[in-house]
Amino acid sequence: MRIIASVAAVNGLVLHASTTYAFSAQRSISSIHNGISLATSSPRSPSRTALSMGIKSSILTKAVAKATENPITTAVAGTAIVGTAAVKLVLDRPSRTYSEDSVAREYDAWTKDGILEYYWGEHIHLGYYNEEEMAAGYKKKDFIQAKYDFIDEMMKLGGIDPSVDSGAKVLDVGCGFGGTSRYLADKLGPKADVTGITLSPNQVKRGTELAAERGLSNAKFTVMNALEMDFPDNSFDIVWACESGEHMPDKAAYINEMMRVLKPGGKFVMATWCQRDDREVPFDKKDKRDLRFLYEEWTHPYFISIEAYKELIDATKLMGPVETADWVTPTIASWRHSVWVGIYDPMGWIFKPTKYVKCVRDAYCLERMHRAFKRGLMQYGMFAATKAKKDE
Repeated sequence: MRIIASVAAVNGLVLHASTTYAFSAQRSISSIHNGISLATSSPRSPSRTALSMGIKSSILTKAVAKATENPITTAVAGTAIVGTAAVKLVLDRPSRTYSEDSVAREYDAWTKDGILEYYWGEHIHLGYYNEEEMAAGYKKKDFIQAKYDFIDEMMKLGGIDPSVDSGAKVLDVGCGFGGTSRYLADKLGPKADVTGITLSPNQVKRGTELAAERGLSNAKFTVMNALEMDFPDNSFDIVWACESGEHMPDKAAYINEMMRVLKPGGKFVMATWCQRDDREVPFDKKDKRDLRFLYEEWTHPYFISIEAYKELIDATKLMGPVETADWVTPTIASWRHSVWVGIYDPMGWIFKPTKYVKCVRDAYCLERMHRAFKRGLMQYGMFAATKAKKDE
């Protein structure tokens, strides 16, 4: 996950409004020049229709006359149209396609520039907003607190309880710079042992620094490929994976490895972005185009559905019943909230001009994500299961 907000986002809104006005004026002018009347097919009295036509024609005629009299206005409108189209064309072209080293490279860069941490705090994942908070307006909620609330809700889903799991050995798969790892280490107590793995050396460095600052010696971090983990079978009491599956090029290997290192009787809980199951309703051209953008802008190889993930877990034959859920409703506010926090407080990016283009691209992608989740193309997959014991 990533954050950004930008002056460009605000400028974009202004530009959008200008463009909308310009297109509207252009259509009106075109209609008049082509002799298209404002007559209506709905049943009206002739006098009222004629009066309406006369008023509208008079207004539009004046608008055309003013536009003709003021070539500067016309030029500005035309420039806005062309400029907006050009900017959109650039933003719609993905810039960070997936490759073998792209995930580590991009997260190293996000960690180093500090913008992500400034706005998102220690947690690179979506937040949780309950019904009351959404009704009151999501922007009233503290953006970072929403992330802590998400962790608490994910713990509930996974049946993770400090009174029961105080001595648990925990694996955080795709830990970012370790916000959740440290939170779990603190929440479960000093007898718990939490290990976070990531592909990013910069994230390991930052995560270790923050753990030391908080005196959390039971949270440690290492660079490791989640598809080929170095841990022996049955090593952990809890396997936690929050928004890491999106970046995995082999979803089956990702699931298999997590199930392998989980102890019999151990708890598994996962959160990940999913695309809807297209087996009943295939993706149309727009769906495929939108998914391709979401894959390639934030270095994702591909997404799969909630149903497909469950099938992969079941196929290991190692787990008990798998609980699944779609948490779009309590998490969707995060996308736009991410942009707004940057607009309200520009100090995290304003003095980093070399990051302006990246900030604009990220803000644009956040909005594209919001729309994809809102229309059901994307889903927020949640999974919880317990590994079967050998005698079961």
